[in-house]
Amino acid sequence: MSIKNITVIGVGLIGGSFAKGLKSHGFKGRILGYGSNPEKLKRAVSLKVVDDFALDIKTAVENADLIMVSVPMGAFLSIFNQIKPHLKPHTIITDAGSSKVSVIQSAEAVFGNQFPLFIPAHPIAGKEQSGVEAADENLYEQHKVILTPTHYTDKTALNQVKQLWTSLGANLFEMSAEKHDDVLAASSHLPHLLAFAIVDLLADNKELPEVFEFTAGGFKDFSRIASSDPTMWRDITQNNSTAIVKWLKNYQTELNKIIDLVENNQQQALFQLFSDAKKTRDECMLDKRRE
Repeated sequence: MSIKNITVIGVGLIGGSFAKGLKSHGFKGRILGYGSNPEKLKRAVSLKVVDDFALDIKTAVENADLIMVSVPMGAFLSIFNQIKPHLKPHTIITDAGSSKVSVIQSAEAVFGNQFPLFIPAHPIAGKEQSGVEAADENLYEQHKVILTPTHYTDKTALNQVKQLWTSLGANLFEMSAEKHDDVLAASSHLPHLLAFAIVDLLADNKELPEVFEFTAGGFKDFSRIASSDPTMWRDITQNNSTAIVKWLKNYQTELNKIIDLVENNQQQALFQLFSDAKKTRDECMLDKRRE
């Protein structure tokens, strides 16, 4: 089956960039947006992110060959239940959720014999801005997209989703949903929570009411992701709580180690820790940027 009609449910930064990217990278079919806010959907059409929109779920999905669900984590189960009665027999459903185990469990419960046509995915890309105005046709260029198929996954449907992401310039990886959630808890969810926490700490600190007047580049770089969408991050913490708590506790252990080194003036140990961390980051991140 060739994909000619795509519906994007949730035309914000992630879903909008998926749609806009496909249109600018040669997709010749029709892309329709669905949501509850007509003004935002009209804006998506005027920005050429989607070709048209629908406010009724039946109209939105009944002719779709592929549906991209890009909504807050807490909305997936509701959306799956809403679209189920209106799907064509061979409609492919995929998503952009930031945790995968919970999404897969919801999809399997709702779609039943159509579950093999659900292709779980997570694009590792974004900005602190949200909304359709932030949609960027090049957002996924040279960014990772993780696919977490199950042993039920239809291989043809999987390959069709892969082709769409590849056309956007994405680098594809496959892993289990459990591994994905653990990796993302450590590499993405933990840093976001730490950024939220340090801003919250300083905002509530009565000893330094003027602290934000004196923040420099380091604080701005570190705290940038605290400008991310609160609804999205509330839902991520709920849907990946086990892995997130594990890594928060690991960080707490690391922080206690540093507290002990500072309190006891362990200068050589601190220097070694800082040196090792710098070397690791330079090798894992800076060197890759030069490739």
